[in-house]
Amino acid sequence: MELFPVYLLFFVVFVNRYVVGLLVKSYEGLRDEETIDTYEPTVTVVVPLFNEGKQIYDTIQSLLALEYPEDKLSVIVVDDCSTDDSWQWARKAAAESPRVTAIQNPRNMGKRRGINHAVRKAQSEIIVSVDSDVIVDKRAVRELVRRFTSENVAAVGGRVHVLNANENWLTRMQAIKYWFGYEYLKNLEKAFKSVMCLSGCLTAYRRHVLIELEPILENRRLFGVEIKYGEDRFLTRQIIKAGYQTVGTLAAVCWTVAPKTLGGYFNQQLRWRRSNVIDLLGGVTHAYKLHPVIAIHYLGLFAVLFSYPMVVFHAIVRGVFWQGATFHGLVLAFLGAVYAFQTRDYPKEAKVHPLWFAAMTVVMPVTYLICTPLAIFTLDSSSWETRGHGAVAQGAAEGDAAADVPVEEAPALEPAHAAEIVPLRRLETTTELRKAA
Repeated sequence: MELFPVYLLFFVVFVNRYVVGLLVKSYEGLRDEETIDTYEPTVTVVVPLFNEGKQIYDTIQSLLALEYPEDKLSVIVVDDCSTDDSWQWARKAAAESPRVTAIQNPRNMGKRRGINHAVRKAQSEIIVSVDSDVIVDKRAVRELVRRFTSENVAAVGGRVHVLNANENWLTRMQAIKYWFGYEYLKNLEKAFKSVMCLSGCLTAYRRHVLIELEPILENRRLFGVEIKYGEDRFLTRQIIKAGYQTVGTLAAVCWTVAPKTLGGYFNQQLRWRRSNVIDLLGGVTHAYKLHPVIAIHYLGLFAVLFSYPMVVFHAIVRGVFWQGATFHGLVLAFLGAVYAFQTRDYPKEAKVHPLWFAAMTVVMPVTYLICTPLAIFTLDSSSWETRGHGAVAQGAAEGDAAADVPVEEAPALEPAHAAEIVPLRRLETTTELRKAA
């Protein structure tokens, strides 16, 4: 009974995310589905890059194929001093299309400053941030911009699917986790146009808002230590704090490669957990400015982040971990059934068997028990370890400013390395996704 308040907290957060969110999503007065189909601003797609190899070339090609007027769409790739051949592949793409610009930071500066570098160079009205390892649906940009229905809407986020969903048990589990993240977990925030984290995989921003917030984004520190991770979550919160609205849409789709090994997965979770800790600690100070419903939801997530590891540890010490895991497994089985029912019309290759979600019964408690304390004690880390990249390149002195690097400065790729792109079969069309959702 001593943990009853904590269990009650867990119940409230669960209901908020899976029940209340679904109810407000269907309530006419809170629906967030307004669109303006005639809005067609100039758009610059910004791709921050570090050690992606040929993947960056494939990503750029998918962006150039987007269904949007060519004279209104451009791409800027920012290389953060990659130590592999990523810069050469970015150069190759820039040499092949006048709509692509490749720039390079003078030293490893982190994703956030790389994006700011590109934003300063761009002249478009809308900036679309795309991670360097994603493939973007052809209608994604058009679906994003049509959601800027008022001047107060500063950012619109898209939906992320797992590209390698059926590779192994771990990627299958993550595929279902991603699905719930967009189908359910953001519904409450979307209803009040206060989505607290818009993924860097695919999000559109008003450029003038990014310029307005640049001093804050450039000086993100904790106890004097520069923080280079969790940029998308931090940026979204700063946009809301400044009084703007953030929305999400399931119609704008991209695919990302999920970690396929436990080492890669735990590295990703550790990085995300650091981001959660920093963001929730910072957001608590101004949560009172949010809509009361969102404020309660946000503070609930804050409490769960720090209490869940203690509950798991308490269960292990008392020898009742597996009793709790059994209940957890039953909840996951129910959610797996929900996933199976709602994805029944998806193409076979676009879904996984719902039983793979049962792996979360052990994976979730373990990641919380290990990653949360470890994240708290490593908040000053600034590596790109999420994708398993190696050590960063040594660049110029700390005070150096970012500078454009002409395409001609990097050596050209040998013809033998310029392999053709293997066309990506679109796993789901936007129409299919919206119908299934």
